[in-house]
Amino acid sequence: MRKETQKLLLLSVLGLVSVNMAAQQQVKKDTIKNIDEVVVTALGIKRQDKSLGYVAEKVNGEEFTKTQNNNWAQALEGKVAGLKIQTAGAGPLGSAKITLRGSASMNMDNNQALIVVDGVPLGGTNTGTGNAAYGAGTGGDLPVDFGNNFNSINPDDIESVTVLKGATAGALYGSRGMHGAIMITTKSGKSKNGKVSVTFNSNTSFDSVLHWPDYQYEYGQGTLQKNTAGQYYYSYGASPDGVNTGSTSSAFGPKFNGQSYFQYDPTVEGQSLQRQEWKPYKNNIKDFWEVGTTFANNLSIESSTEKTAFRASLNYTKNNWMMPNTGFDRFNGALSIDHHASDKLHIVTKFAYNSTESDNLPATGYNNQSISYFMIFQNPNVDLNWYKPIWKNGQNQIDQIHPFSSFIDNPYLIAYEMLNGVNKKFITGNVTATYKFAKNFDVMLRSGLEITDEERTTKRPYSSANYLQGYYREQHINNSEFNTDILFSYKNNFGKFGFNASAGGNLRYNEYTLNDYRATGLKIPGLYELTNGISLLTRVPQPRDKEMNSLYGLASLNYDNVWFLDLTARNDWSSALPKADRSYFYPSAATSFILSDIFNLKSNNFNFWKLRASWSMVGSDTDPYNLLQTYNTSDFNNSAEVASIYFNPNLKPEMNTNIEAGMDFSFIKNRLTYGVTLYQNNTKNQIITVPTLIESGYSTRIINAGEIRNRGIEMTLGAYPVKTQNFSWNVNANWSMNRNKILSLPGEFNGEPYTMSSVGGVVFFNAVVGGSLGDMYGAKLQRSPDGQVIYGSDGLTAKSTKIEYVGNAYAKWRGGLQNTFKYKNISFSFSLDGQYGGMVYSQSHHKMSEQGKLENTLPGRDNPNGTFVGAGVVQNADGSFSANTKAVALHTYYGDYYRRANIETNSFDASFIKLREATITYDFPKDIVRNLKMSNLSLSIYGRNLLMWTKNFPLFDPEAATLNDSSITPGVEVGQLPTARTVGIQLNAKF
Repeated sequence: MRKETQKLLLLSVLGLVSVNMAAQQQVKKDTIKNIDEVVVTALGIKRQDKSLGYVAEKVNGEEFTKTQNNNWAQALEGKVAGLKIQTAGAGPLGSAKITLRGSASMNMDNNQALIVVDGVPLGGTNTGTGNAAYGAGTGGDLPVDFGNNFNSINPDDIESVTVLKGATAGALYGSRGMHGAIMITTKSGKSKNGKVSVTFNSNTSFDSVLHWPDYQYEYGQGTLQKNTAGQYYYSYGASPDGVNTGSTSSAFGPKFNGQSYFQYDPTVEGQSLQRQEWKPYKNNIKDFWEVGTTFANNLSIESSTEKTAFRASLNYTKNNWMMPNTGFDRFNGALSIDHHASDKLHIVTKFAYNSTESDNLPATGYNNQSISYFMIFQNPNVDLNWYKPIWKNGQNQIDQIHPFSSFIDNPYLIAYEMLNGVNKKFITGNVTATYKFAKNFDVMLRSGLEITDEERTTKRPYSSANYLQGYYREQHINNSEFNTDILFSYKNNFGKFGFNASAGGNLRYNEYTLNDYRATGLKIPGLYELTNGISLLTRVPQPRDKEMNSLYGLASLNYDNVWFLDLTARNDWSSALPKADRSYFYPSAATSFILSDIFNLKSNNFNFWKLRASWSMVGSDTDPYNLLQTYNTSDFNNSAEVASIYFNPNLKPEMNTNIEAGMDFSFIKNRLTYGVTLYQNNTKNQIITVPTLIESGYSTRIINAGEIRNRGIEMTLGAYPVKTQNFSWNVNANWSMNRNKILSLPGEFNGEPYTMSSVGGVVFFNAVVGGSLGDMYGAKLQRSPDGQVIYGSDGLTAKSTKIEYVGNAYAKWRGGLQNTFKYKNISFSFSLDGQYGGMVYSQSHHKMSEQGKLENTLPGRDNPNGTFVGAGVVQNADGSFSANTKAVALHTYYGDYYRRANIETNSFDASFIKLREATITYDFPKDIVRNLKMSNLSLSIYGRNLLMWTKNFPLFDPEAATLNDSSITPGVEVGQLPTARTVGIQLNAKF
């Protein structure tokens, strides 16, 4: 007969909540422990998961350390249903946008989850360079990924992460919790018997490019020009063979067939004295990229007594990224002190310091100063080594080597002279004091701060395409946020009824300033100082201060631990809204029923059944200074200009109404668990910017309008198919689907689309009633009724001035699968995740196809006279269609078919599956560990982004996005940098 033991667990949580839980542990070896999991909810309150009427998924800290990432958040990818980590593919710091349950706001920057560290929200303000990703020919600069504040968190300091999904879960955080919250709990001292415990982790990893575009190396530079003998030829500069053909960026030249031409000769920095072999340099892009390295060492010390727990940690990370001369140095320090000053007073202090420095981070986008631009324009017959001297003979710091076009900068000049530096100090800290007035009544006071002090430098040398006389820029950014909470809590039991109530308030103040100095033109080449500038621009600092005051309350009721009800209420007063609507109130309700207990359904094979449901209404304000007309800083020194936006003094808060319901099950002695959730969000009174008549003196205005409905389903599955004394196999899977629909738009659009944003002037994210957020519009191929491509009389595709729907940037569904196998001291785990559907428009694909650089432009290369007939039809005068027979020059055909504005031919299915992570860990036997005077010792080999399966995606990565200024725009690739495949080794030792 099965034996059972009952253990009473008393969890005292910061004096806020005390929960008695009966934890049942089966003695039989094949039984999994059935302990009610505790998760961190809003305001840092810890709750039993079974008591919650909404979803809170917990991820343990080991997930963030077993495969080291430059951004800890990327370790969440594929592990949480409905969660998406979107990066811009813009360099080693890997800024990420975290969304939960899709997008609900027309403001594409306003859909992110809130990041909360030890109960204190992070502000999340990002500052870009002020430049768009598509900027070729504008004479400007490019975006640079300087990293988010939250990616500075040391993953070794993370104890656990709880993902609160939906507006109900984050309701107590107000506006910023409307799209859910990521609750980070950092480690504190937990050593046993008051002993000092020391942990040392050392990690070394190597990065290489995961996936390359489909470059062609069969044909070289040129545009099908013939010599006097009627043969295709190549000539760098005019030569006895014919006129110059070496100034084009296209690769529609002669086939590589062992012939010889006059080519560029680096020894004379011009045309070769004799004809040279016409051959491809098949690694003339790939060889520019190096094996990146990351070295990280973490040391932590902790100790605890009955009254005090202490932990301190230091971390140093050195990254050399895959692009030469790029990377960063990061130092983290953290301190945690948990002290019971008396039986009534409990004080917790946490402090973290981060310093990130880099001499150079890569610029991204489509512009001369981006390495992506060079990769697009590099021709198959050009040796990469020709560029390595950087400067022409005797022209150091004056004139670069770029022999084929003055618009294409030398790649080594980009890497070693066009520098984007940063020195960033980031400090977070909080003090939490809890005083217990009586057994059932206490008060918590918490004050937290977040301070960012960042200095950036931009250096551009002489002869760079956009700055012929050089350029130097300094940005000084100061951003501070202060949060203070007070919370009174009461708890009691009345027979079978349990009652907890909390009420309090929050004061939040954000202060932001930016100083920007630009020296256009340098008096002395290579001297980067503001005083060396020919023309100096100093922008007057423009403040972005904001204040929010709040009152809130929470009441929790349970009956016999089988029925739970949570009610919350919050009222905010925002300085960003007008006085009449500055105050806004919103409530929430959540309930859960433990049906397996209510109906006494428990058995060996059916262990747990929970029904949960919730409803909430959450308000959101806007950015500061959107109410009254203000002045913007001007490009003229110490001057300002009238803003082109007509601000709205009558703005109202945006409101989100959320309902969700779900069930959780546990079977076979808890070895099989399953959860399902259905939800719907309606967001109305969206605060959006719309165009206005230019006669008004403004180009846009801010209004309240529009309603979005978001619906979705999430499922999770966990299982232990095998569990014996020496071997176990654990499986976790998740699947999610989200659909949104635009229910209404401002009436003034009269059925016309509202353009929420655009990229490069060709891709438009348009909102149309009945459509969805993420809908992408642009030019398409024109087709006959039977679907054939229509061509004009010139043999090129028919053009239309109509902007049409092309596809949606968001996936139809996403899923993840994790497996962990353990055999004695060895464990092996791997994680797969992917998505089905979604679309990516690629600017790089357009340009490389237009220039004949990709394999898709090989068909027709051997056609007589270098012409091509497009497969399709032409429309006759009577409206009928006949086959297209018009031949056009091959390079003209491909240039037109893949033209930048043709969104259809440059867009691809974004479906993919990735082997996201794999880890093998060996835990050294206890006798060896004891002989070494240690308590634990393990060695791990790991990999990340090891393999990728796509539907013939021709570029770097279908998880593409564009960094525009500081915004990450999914579904569009403009100068994306390669994705890294990482392999590494990690040593963990504990003394």
